[in-house]
Amino acid sequence: MKKCIYQEIEGKSQQYVKVVTALFGILFIALLAAYYMEHNGHVVTGMNNQIVWGIPHVFAIFLIVAASGALNVASIASVFGKAAYKPLAPLSALLAIALLVGGLCVLLLDLGRPDRLIVAMTHFNFKSIFAWNVILYNGFLAIVAVYIWTMMEQRFNKHTKTVGRVAFVWRLVLTAGTGSIFGFLVAREAYDTAILAPLFIVLSFSIGLAIYLLVLFYAYHSTGRALSQYLIKRLKNLLGVFVAGVLFLVAIFHLTNLYAAEHSGVENFILNGSSYTFLFWVFQVFAGSIVPLVLFYHPTFANQLKPTLIGTGLVLFGAFFQLYIIIIGGQAYPLVLFPEYDVSSSFYDGKIAPYFPSLAEILLGTGGVAVAAIIVLLGVKLLKFLPQSLAEKDINPHYRDKT
Repeated sequence: MKKCIYQEIEGKSQQYVKVVTALFGILFIALLAAYYMEHNGHVVTGMNNQIVWGIPHVFAIFLIVAASGALNVASIASVFGKAAYKPLAPLSALLAIALLVGGLCVLLLDLGRPDRLIVAMTHFNFKSIFAWNVILYNGFLAIVAVYIWTMMEQRFNKHTKTVGRVAFVWRLVLTAGTGSIFGFLVAREAYDTAILAPLFIVLSFSIGLAIYLLVLFYAYHSTGRALSQYLIKRLKNLLGVFVAGVLFLVAIFHLTNLYAAEHSGVENFILNGSSYTFLFWVFQVFAGSIVPLVLFYHPTFANQLKPTLIGTGLVLFGAFFQLYIIIIGGQAYPLVLFPEYDVSSSFYDGKIAPYFPSLAEILLGTGGVAVAAIIVLLGVKLLKFLPQSLAEKDINPHYRDKT
């Protein structure tokens, strides 16, 4: 493989300026939405006393989980020594930081009283998984920043593998911690299981790699740089493995709950008795898992770029609704206050909690996506994150010059 030369993008084209301007516009609207909710209170959102984590939390967790998975490519290059992925590693690390910052911005603004963050950062209750996550998130940002430094500064290239190993272990712990937020909530029947930790880890691999693949394609397509089909195919095949892994763990999760009589009610609610049933079977399982696997591996589509990009987009679509079902659906199912007894009151005890996300909540969530995109676009313009070329002859070890 030829020595890789990195180069910034010019960022002077009308397309670049329009995209960045549009993203700052989205961010401004998101800040207005956050102010609107902060000023008027909980009542202007779709949330209520039963569902206290709304769609902004779905966006936030989606971006945070994706941040861990976006580092996949860099980990494969430095930790597992796969040379073909080495040119892609800096962009992988940049994307990881961008996604995490975007997710944390949504999380901070959605929780209310952002000024109270200083309390969370200076007073720790180590029995709370939230306190651990404050350390994990900040530690991840610091480690990945050092990781980028070792990759981009030639004098410190010898330390890249060591820092990469630390980053790899840290992100596994981070994602397991995010999944454990729900797994440790024993009062919620839809959560309360240790399998959510590994499920979130594999889900992060899937989401992060899907976002990376789309960003990589857009970056090279929009700048006219050569991009190896061999590389796209390798990333696509790896993504398919992760999608299948998520589907397998989801099946284990629900089969285990079906076997346990105490969880039969919530399983019937998700799989066969609510509006979340349609989201689960059609959006998550069919559109978000089965269709992408067909597009990735069926001989008719496997070697075509367009089906690969469509399948990658569907993976993100399905993963978003998977998190929506876990977070929102898990809260919508009523708490079991007294097992084997029917409970009812004027406070919706024993009833399915309704939730319809407000426009302000959706705008706040999209603001986090805008933050991540702005960081990436400014990063590739100001620093050398992208190789000049990822042409077939530079990447594919099986390439033969037919001329």
